[in-house]
Amino acid sequence: ANFSEQVVESFPSDISTGIYYGWACVGNGDVHKMVLSIGWNPFYKNIKKSVETHIIHTFKEDFYGEILSIVIIGYIRPEKNFDSLEALISAIQEDIEEAKRQLDLPENLKLKEDNFFHLPEGKIVNNH
Repeated sequence: ANFSEQVVESFPSDISTGIYYGWACVGNGDVHKMVLSIGWNPFYKNIKKSVETHIIHTFKEDFYGEILSIVIIGYIRPEKNFDSLEALISAIQEDIEEAKRQLDLPENLKLKEDNFFHLPEGKIVNNH
């Protein structure tokens, strides 16, 4: 799930590029583990900074147009380039496994239940 340019531009400018982990919720649905990439994705030679969320869950259908709420809990590694698509895919799999391990820790697991994810129906936060 990629955030729009407008949302990416609203992220704090001093946040380091790299791979993060945390919790994500689509609309008013369930909260799931996620891995987040912030940066330019050097392997794909992007010229615009992007924020891409990989929700560790299989959805039954697309959720284009839904509100995506995230809470970033921790940092996994800096952004880097890869020699091959296979190396990139391998790193992504390692990032997902690290995120799962970290998010299963009691201090991180309790954040899944934060009121942030349980907004009143239809409430707009920060213009999103």
